[in-house]
Amino acid sequence: MNDLQIRFLLLTHLASTSYMTGLIWFVQCVHYPLFASVGEEGFRNYEERHRVLTTWVVAPAMFLEGATAVLLIWFRPAGLPTWLILTGLALVVVNWLSTALIQVPEHKRLAGGYNRTVHERLVLTNWIRTAGWSLRTMLVLWMSWTVMSEANP
Repeated sequence: MNDLQIRFLLLTHLASTSYMTGLIWFVQCVHYPLFASVGEEGFRNYEERHRVLTTWVVAPAMFLEGATAVLLIWFRPAGLPTWLILTGLALVVVNWLSTALIQVPEHKRLAGGYNRTVHERLVLTNWIRTAGWSLRTMLVLWMSWTVMSEANP
């Protein structure tokens, strides 16, 4: 990869990470809290629609973020230490593990109907991903700043 392609890779990584960070803050502060307002009668249908529609919004960006995080290991921009890229990848793994091992199972429990305890646990544990993506955005902004500074001293 040439220098321009590597910068494009990093900017794609920044875009997907920033997108996910904005989305997770919306989910944490608006969307998940509103689950309690849906009502018992329509909750099963709401939860099912939520899971299907959210997958279309989240999955492409998560996969793009993960793929670009891995590619940055092989095509490391000049001036970026390996530990910085690996730290970013570790946070991707944290977010994916939290999603797969905590949030998805909680959503499956909610698919059977609204349960206040499960809902509260979903909101509480989602702070793992909210913090993870927030840290990732700061990290990837730092990476981008470093690369831009190297390119234009």
